[in-house]
Amino acid sequence: MTAGIFLLVLFAAFLHAFWNAIVKGAGDKAVMLGLIALGHVVPGLALVLLSGLPSMAAVPYIIASTVIHWVYYILLNTAYRVGDLSVVYPIARGLSPILIALGAQFWVGETLPLMAWMGILAVSVGIMILAAQRKQAPMPMVGFLAAVGVAVAIASYSIVDGVGVRLSGNALGYIGCLFTAEAFVVAYVFGTKWDRVRAVPVRTLMLGLFGGIVSGTAYALVLIAKTQAPLGIVSALRETSVIFAALIGVLWFQEGPKRGRIAAAIVVGCGIAVIAGAKGS
Repeated sequence: MTAGIFLLVLFAAFLHAFWNAIVKGAGDKAVMLGLIALGHVVPGLALVLLSGLPSMAAVPYIIASTVIHWVYYILLNTAYRVGDLSVVYPIARGLSPILIALGAQFWVGETLPLMAWMGILAVSVGIMILAAQRKQAPMPMVGFLAAVGVAVAIASYSIVDGVGVRLSGNALGYIGCLFTAEAFVVAYVFGTKWDRVRAVPVRTLMLGLFGGIVSGTAYALVLIAKTQAPLGIVSALRETSVIFAALIGVLWFQEGPKRGRIAAAIVVGCGIAVIAGAKGS
């Protein structure tokens, strides 16, 4: 992985943690997720118009990714409704490298060296530290299970899109179609919750659209990186976002206990760094 791709994915990690903080800070999280989806659709249409369509081989992957993202949004809404950002986010993002590594090994044929599995063990230890925080800051079991479900969804669409964007022959076209397909999410949220959408202040509407643009930019950067570097390396490095999320959670939302959550996020981040280093060796 070149230094340029490394920095690209690291920047995407920060953007991803930032847009999750926007969702967590929203009063009506379902409407906010609809606005974020709208923030994907507009630039998505522009990308399709400018870059054209991807190859037909990528279409099944776009459809599969769209369905998985629906599940992801539902689970994310549930998790953030009942849990803290600095607990939900590290669990969701910390588990996904394990699932991506297993999925990539069986589907894509990426075999992990011993050092990578040592990194995965470090990630698991970090997650156990996070789970221990529940004694001091209880979270309903439904929130914990939703966070784990988010991790499964993340791993699923990461692998699907990692393969799909490579088969597309047109990375920007693939990204554009993927984002445009989120029009179905927008139609559902706005169609079933229009009264709530109308009640949202203009400032919140603009914040939601901005969050969508930030989220879309983060994922687009990751997909572009996956055309230049192995899927496992990019996916692991992306999860350094847990460190950004923990810091945002304790500093912005004043979530506690601070020391335990930051320490857990750092352990997870260290494990991810080991995975990335091992995958690059």
